[in-house]
Amino acid sequence: MQELNKSSSESAQKFRNLQTELRERWRAIEEFDSGDCDIIIIPSVSLDQQEMRKIEGAYHYEERHLFSLIRLRNPRTRLIYITSEPLHPMIVDYYLQLLPGIPFSHARDRLLLFSAYDASAKSLTQKILERPRLMERIRQAVRPKKSYMVCYNSTPLERELSVQLGIPLWASDPDLLYWGTKSGSRQIFQECGVPYPDGSELVWNAEDLAEAAAQLWERQPHLQRIVIKLNEGFSGEGNAILDLKSLAGKAPTERAKAIGDHFHNLRFQSKGETWDNFSSRIPELGAIAEAFIEGEEKFSPSVQGRIIPSGEVEILSTHDQILGGPDGQIFLGCRFPADESYRLALQELGWKVGQNLAKKGALERFGVDFLAVKQSDGKWDLQAIEINLRKGGTTHPFMALKLLTNGRYERTTGLFYSQQGRPKYYVASDNLKKERYRGLLPNDLMDIIADNQLHFDSGTETGSVFHLMGCLSEFGKLGVTSIGNSQQEAEDMYNKVVKVLDRETSGDFRFEI
Repeated sequence: MQELNKSSSESAQKFRNLQTELRERWRAIEEFDSGDCDIIIIPSVSLDQQEMRKIEGAYHYEERHLFSLIRLRNPRTRLIYITSEPLHPMIVDYYLQLLPGIPFSHARDRLLLFSAYDASAKSLTQKILERPRLMERIRQAVRPKKSYMVCYNSTPLERELSVQLGIPLWASDPDLLYWGTKSGSRQIFQECGVPYPDGSELVWNAEDLAEAAAQLWERQPHLQRIVIKLNEGFSGEGNAILDLKSLAGKAPTERAKAIGDHFHNLRFQSKGETWDNFSSRIPELGAIAEAFIEGEEKFSPSVQGRIIPSGEVEILSTHDQILGGPDGQIFLGCRFPADESYRLALQELGWKVGQNLAKKGALERFGVDFLAVKQSDGKWDLQAIEINLRKGGTTHPFMALKLLTNGRYERTTGLFYSQQGRPKYYVASDNLKKERYRGLLPNDLMDIIADNQLHFDSGTETGSVFHLMGCLSEFGKLGVTSIGNSQQEAEDMYNKVVKVLDRETSGDFRFEI
């Protein structure tokens, strides 16, 4: 055990040394658009794999980082992109053809693709670590002093990969992961004075959870619902709703037992979830009870930022999230930017959270989810719900917009402007999913895009960009970001994509030779 702890300590110190090196090299990295560097993309979704199974086609989410290929517009950048299974060549071609002013062959020569040839439920990073020969090929392909790694989220696995490759990881130290959990988020909100819903401390068994929910109800007697959250759940898939109306007649002394008995009737947000499975995860992941915020006019905005190695906090974007599921808890997509009536207030609250995270040593991406409820006086009540100390569902559409237009985000207005000074808007989804879409191959999608002029036009800087194409054939699921010069134009473009796909999969298609 002592040898294991020593080895772990040595690995952690090597990681910190690499992070220090990253800070010293930050200027060169910040100027990657004109600099000479190798970027290793590790699109591993290294979250709890049992929870990941709730998402159909989860390993295809490695494709969400393919927006990074647009970085090859810099003729001196080299990208090393690693996936569990090989990418369909047409998918790669699709992204490279989005590059303005760069010959396709020149960009392709600077892209190195590696695969673990493993579609199992393990995280991609674990698959890479289990393949020393693959790691050696990656090591040989890069220039160590001109390289850095980026990932979806940073865990001990990504830290170990960084150390073994000897390449700095542009992400937070995994020792800070707690601050991206439900309970860690609530602690930060309290520390920096950001409003958040009443709720419980972290608990580790169903009995304590029932007691915590009863105490919350006692403090908030007018509550109609309570949200039960797995501490390390994500995208709302680890949430369940406790409806208090059927328990209204219970005396305060009877509430904990009544709630515990009622847990079997929780309304789970993840399809197919059961109390038996949900409760088995509580000792592993922990759970909290939180007040469900009611409201006739209610939205779910979020703010995204990053912390650069100097410790400076930058606000990157705001979004109104598109949510689904039985009680509007599941992330489906987003609209950019968030509503103008509260987007600037969102930025300021997000900046406070970022400052707190920076003092704790966090790096790179973070996001904060909120609920916005319109009050009787017309003002918006903003309540922070959770922190994502990682990239999220809003990262890839915004980065696609930024890299495609080479524009800038203006914090004074909360708008994004193209190089021509034109505000840009988009609607994006990871969950354009219908049974009728099953069986469409990437080639079929390309035909549909071309025939119906759905592609992104670099001249007008409008159109739709597609992702998760590998999910389409098996799961009938696709991702799309529709970019317009107004919110309405973006909505119309997105709706056109849906209309065209519905028509093309109507069942009366005939292939002509």
